Amino acid sequence: MKTSHLLAILLISTGAWAGQSCKEVVPPPETVKKALTLANQSRDALEKSGAEVALIARVGQDLSKYHLRYSHFGFAWRDHPQGRWMIVHELNQCSTASSGIFLEGIGNFFLDDIFAYDTLILIPGAATQKRLAAVLATDKIARFHGDRYNMLAYAFSTRYQNSNQWALEVFAAAASRETDIQSREQAQAWLKYAGYQPDTIEVDAMTRLGARLFRANVAFDDHPVNRRMAGHIDMVTVDSAFRFVRQREPEHREIHLSLN
Repeated sequence: MKTSHLLAILLISTGAWAGQSCKEVVPPPETVKKALTLANQSRDALEKSGAEVALIARVGQDLSKYHLRYSHFGFAWRDHPQGRWMIVHELNQCSTASSGIFLEGIGNFFLDDIFAYDTLILIPGAATQKRLAAVLATDKIARFHGDRYNMLAYAFSTRYQNSNQWALEVFAAAASRETDIQSREQAQAWLKYAGYQPDTIEVDAMTRLGARLFRANVAFDDHPVNRRMAGHIDMVTVDSAFRFVRQREPEHREIHLSLN
């Protein structure tokens, strides 16, 4: 299935990691300039790399208190036969408890309420790129989409999903050579088998209560009770996903770009 055929299953829009609001805000010219500058630099770097598919991360929020830099990642994919670079990723919709899969330009990817103009591009080996492109070019990616969004979804549960979890599960479907992965359950089982380790963030009881009461896109009931009560939230982050890809892909390459 060519990219144009995906439009029937993908929503074309802008959005942000972890439930940004849907208020209509016109970004100031300097913001647009920086976003498009970083987008152009990213596109040029991807062109120069010769890659077909890459993982691309952005800094949508300040997560430094959790010792994390990047908040969200998706796939940068050359849109054959036109040759355009597009981003395929999952986004939370308007801070609600639902999400969608989006196909958009690189410029939009960096216009979504960015905290810092900084990106990390991780290019897997050529064979994995081919398999990723094959997965992205079909409606198979929808099988790994859980529309019940949870910013802090447990890494090994299908009750909810966050955007990084979707991307990692799609990667699992492409990277697995032993199993033809067709579902989220199979993807998570393979990730465990392959040695994926989620990151753990610490969230105290009062913060958990406040988030659950006032945020539609936050839940904790998918986490193991003992871990949750201790404040240990195990989730798919950009850091943990990229660590896993680096370990799996000895031929990987990385590109770091920053305007800061």
